[in-house]
Amino acid sequence: MSTRHEMTPHDRVRAAMSRRVPDRVPKTAEFTATVYERYREHVAAELGLDLKDPEQAARLPGPAEYFGIEVRGVGFRAPRELPDFRPFFSEELPDNTSFSEYGTAHIPGTFYHFSRYRFPLAGAESLNEYEGYPWPDFTPPWRHEHLEADVKQLLDAGWYVLGSVGHIFENAWQIRSMEKLFEDMILRPELATYLLDRLTEDRAFQARRYAEAGCDCLHCGDDVGMQDRLMMSPDLWRHWFKPRWAHVWQVAKRANPDIQIWYHSDGYIEPIIPDLIEIGLEILNPVQPECMNPVKLKRQYGNWLAFWGCVGTQTVMPFGTPETVRHTVKRLIETVGEGGGLLLAPTHVLEPDVPWENVLAFFEAVDEYGVYE
Repeated sequence: MSTRHEMTPHDRVRAAMSRRVPDRVPKTAEFTATVYERYREHVAAELGLDLKDPEQAARLPGPAEYFGIEVRGVGFRAPRELPDFRPFFSEELPDNTSFSEYGTAHIPGTFYHFSRYRFPLAGAESLNEYEGYPWPDFTPPWRHEHLEADVKQLLDAGWYVLGSVGHIFENAWQIRSMEKLFEDMILRPELATYLLDRLTEDRAFQARRYAEAGCDCLHCGDDVGMQDRLMMSPDLWRHWFKPRWAHVWQVAKRANPDIQIWYHSDGYIEPIIPDLIEIGLEILNPVQPECMNPVKLKRQYGNWLAFWGCVGTQTVMPFGTPETVRHTVKRLIETVGEGGGLLLAPTHVLEPDVPWENVLAFFEAVDEYGVYE
């Protein structure tokens, strides 16, 4: 039995991510479409709802409500229309291709939600081609003037609110191609500088607006880790990406010193964790246990960082038994969660190979073992 006063979801996450002890460990998870359909089927059966009846289907709670997930998000409005990006590609793209607002082509694949990327500036050879590109514009008021009202509504309802700015490195290689971007960073630095500076200013504008709107957390990051090493040398990352993320985070903190800085990278990124802390990181995600030891990181960096994630989606969630999931959650709470500083979550979206029983086991175990005395 907990002797702590029951916190609001907002205060629970805020305390945990400030490395204080909340009443209980907060939690979240993201579902792929396939897992969400399983959720609908199982929860509808549990509640006696007929999903073929529109009125009954409308009474089905969403996963966040059903599982007691404490975080919510706000975002910029999408552009009203996109430029015609097809002329920037040398190949004929299928009719069902979609485009990001940066022009990356997404061709539907054959495996669940995955798509094949094509890169609009892969063939660019000069700054003139970059300068003439139809870059997105995040600054028109209609794209962000709703943020204050949306954040206030969520905060008034007691939620912890995220504002997501996305990426720098990932957006860059999805525009230029990863191969060409790495070549540019060594051989054509003027092209890499232009592209990365352009993206950094987009991220900084978004970060400022989220901070001004009162978001609890700036949600950002780049996948720069592989299974057992960085995608680039630590020195290359420090040269190209450390100062740019430092700028984005400084812009946010100047607008609202209370906004918390959250950074995501899959994989192994241990060599740059001290650098991230140096430029202001407060929350590390997803702490992929197949690549880094969350307990070790808590011992090393628990005075500076909170940890968000830690439950493996390469191992425990798809291939463990429900008892394995429960044991993993309990161990993480007892170690990484000691003294606060933990929000438990699967380290990526729940893919179709995750058994529904393991999803239930995750949420039930956090509720059972996550109470602080």
